[in-house]
Amino acid sequence: MCQSLIHKYNVAGPRYTSYPTVPYWDMNSFSLQRWKDSLKRAFNESNDLEGLSLYLHLPYCESLCTFCGCHKRITKRHEVELPYIKALLKEWSLYRKLLGAKPKIKELHIGGGTPTFFSPENLRFLITELLRASDIVESYEFSFEGHPNNTTKAHLQTFFDFGFRRVSFGVQDYNIKVQRAINRIQPFENVKKVTEWARGIGYTSVGHDIIFGLPFQTETDVIETIEKTKELMPDRIAFYSYAHVPWIKGNGQRGFKDDDLPSAESKRRQYETGKRQLESAGYVEIGMDHFALKNDSLYKAMKAETLHRNFMGYTASKTQAMIGLGASSISDSWYGFAQNVKSIEDYYHLVEQGMIPVYRGHILNKEDLKIRKHILNLMCHFKTSWSDIEMTFDELPEVLIQLKEFEQDGLIKFETKLLTVTEKGKPFIRNICMAFDLLLQRKKPDTQLFSMTI
Repeated sequence: MCQSLIHKYNVAGPRYTSYPTVPYWDMNSFSLQRWKDSLKRAFNESNDLEGLSLYLHLPYCESLCTFCGCHKRITKRHEVELPYIKALLKEWSLYRKLLGAKPKIKELHIGGGTPTFFSPENLRFLITELLRASDIVESYEFSFEGHPNNTTKAHLQTFFDFGFRRVSFGVQDYNIKVQRAINRIQPFENVKKVTEWARGIGYTSVGHDIIFGLPFQTETDVIETIEKTKELMPDRIAFYSYAHVPWIKGNGQRGFKDDDLPSAESKRRQYETGKRQLESAGYVEIGMDHFALKNDSLYKAMKAETLHRNFMGYTASKTQAMIGLGASSISDSWYGFAQNVKSIEDYYHLVEQGMIPVYRGHILNKEDLKIRKHILNLMCHFKTSWSDIEMTFDELPEVLIQLKEFEQDGLIKFETKLLTVTEKGKPFIRNICMAFDLLLQRKKPDTQLFSMTI
């Protein structure tokens, strides 16, 4: 990749799991009632047609991984499990009461934290009670995140018995020096064991997460990690850049010095080398940072142009409404976003008071909805069009002028009212989306809010 382009475009920018991005949510126009109204609207429009998605955030971990940007609580006290589960179920009952009709669940994802921190028995209780008052649509997809060090056969069997067929395991990197720096000591044998268990039980999609740009990580480390990964051939791989945001996550991402991190050029080489390895093994690049074999639902969704992106990342199925349960979870009604309080204690207090525990959010206006569609098109399909009047907006001419520079650099090409990202441009997709981000254009942040794009 051209080094001059790396220098030119390596700026701080969003990953666009939402638009508007969280720092640009308008709290002045947001209220809990407006969020409830937007969710009820989405539910009434879509529940019978497609169902809804549920995300459960289980925040507990036994140790701190210093690469992690998620909201978590570090503890070895497993007596915290049941009180948290009961609070989740109480929150779900508040939403069911609000919606007024039986929800139809199309997608259920359990993340963290470490979901497999919780015992199989407590997870069985959680999922049983969660699904008791709901219907499941025919084309559902249930998935969870497993830690290779503590995921047991009983965990995998418990989830499988409820219809879970997809699991992802965090690998990051197999080099012991890198693992020590991020406080994630995890032998290949552990990953191999849980991957083979999952396949033996009947999971149809096993994913591995690999990160490049970690402290002390070299191109050789990436090569060796992917070579080991190819021995197991997971169905999908998330191969993404480490987001160094210690100004947001505090000392948790200060277990090493900035000088220990690879340069932007080195990170890009790690990515390009890893991408070539994966593609030579039969993986196809899906959107940004994801690769899948052709048997996986993510690849099939890309080919059918039904790929979707939300706060859970890329998904093979889209629902208009997504409800996030648990401390820090984010919900999406398409017309609005809402995030729960981050403190577990505050979360307990509000739920016990019978209140949906939202503390901030954003209600999308007409312009937001149009820009959101453009950014989703780019992130999922590497193209977007404004031939439809519903996709035009007042500042589109200025955006197109700004994009001319990307065209000159060979990153995009224009046809009549159509923009397509070139192969050369795919690594710069975040930068291309930023040209459409009107809120970012109007108000540049005074301090760095986002990780670097390269």
